[in-house]
Amino acid sequence: MHIPFRKMHGLGNDFVVIDARQVPVPMTARRAAALADRRTGVGCDQLILLEPSDSADVKMRIFNHDGGEVEACGNASRAVGLLLGGTQSIETLGGLIRSEARDAGISVDMGAPRFGWDEIPLSYAMDTLEMPVGWEDLENPVGVNVGNPHVIFLVPDADAVDLARLGPIIECDPLFPNKINVNVASLVGPDHLKLRVWERGAGLTQACGTGACATAVAAMRRKLTGRTVRVDLPGGPLTITWPENGTIDMTGPATLSFEGTFEDADFPA
Repeated sequence: MHIPFRKMHGLGNDFVVIDARQVPVPMTARRAAALADRRTGVGCDQLILLEPSDSADVKMRIFNHDGGEVEACGNASRAVGLLLGGTQSIETLGGLIRSEARDAGISVDMGAPRFGWDEIPLSYAMDTLEMPVGWEDLENPVGVNVGNPHVIFLVPDADAVDLARLGPIIECDPLFPNKINVNVASLVGPDHLKLRVWERGAGLTQACGTGACATAVAAMRRKLTGRTVRVDLPGGPLTITWPENGTIDMTGPATLSFEGTFEDADFPA
């Protein structure tokens, strides 16, 4: 049996999207990792499986490059919003979100951020606005959950951080029982941040929508920016708005690269 897929990306963060709303497609960590492999599979940062939902227009399941299923992906949410068009409610493991096609791109209501140490989660209680921890020169990060867990280091120069080396060390630190997405950001102008992300289960990425949301919220909480922020990632910019005590709005592009099929038997579940 041939299974159709779409290859999509948001600012270079790329996905294999499989629509299983009409015909179920079994998915396991083994199968997701095989399809995500860039040499022997289709190749992607994340595999996205669309399924029927009892509580929303569609259920979005997200599998990282290593096959692990995760709660949220902002760039993938925009890709799904582009595919479905109009205004859509999307069920994820991280909660219910909404997408809307606008002239400026695809906007996604990512829900309200969470800041409790047990909501991120951390292994023990601490202040998440000025976490009293550090890894070499990366110290006192902000902890935020935006559907998935993030730690944000606000530094003088994001490019100067050896994130390829420090990212996996922080990701797998025992402080983070579910592992963690690692963000390093610097303020480059009024309401303007530069961001690099080590994504849990995927590594260095061209863009991370939830990372941009978490980082913008961290900068707002530290009173470094206003309530609307441009976040520049290696793949391009996103606009993040967080009204006080409201939900996070993320706006940016999504692109359909190509469509194809794979043989079911070549990638066993």
